[in-house]
Amino acid sequence: MAAMSPSERRLQKELMSLMKEPPPGVTVDGDQASQNLTLWTVHMEGVPGTLYEGEKFVLQFKFTNKYPFDSPEVTFIGNNIPVHPHVYSNGHICLSILTDDWSPALSVQSVCLSIVSMLKTTAGQFVLC
Repeated sequence: MAAMSPSERRLQKELMSLMKEPPPGVTVDGDQASQNLTLWTVHMEGVPGTLYEGEKFVLQFKFTNKYPFDSPEVTFIGNNIPVHPHVYSNGHICLSILTDDWSPALSVQSVCLSIVSMLKTTAGQFVLC
């Protein structure tokens, strides 16, 4: 078996961390991610007490071989894409940590927490992209 690249080692470590200690309402399809470390499916539940309470969303994380120096591409997929000022109808997410404010110190877990936080915040609290 070929040795893992630094990117693959980091993704493997993050996958194990996300499976063991996921943020509330977040689960990762560990079997699928283990088969292809560059493409993850993450399930997210709407936070109680918000507009999205009771909703179930699916996120797709795509990683390049330059991860963690390049941010993952994160989109909502499937039939239930949240209606939100920072989410386009095609599922693309406008979140600064996914572009200009990305840092290799961030992780999939921190991205998930940021998306949960974004969905908890009302539209008036955001500056649109």
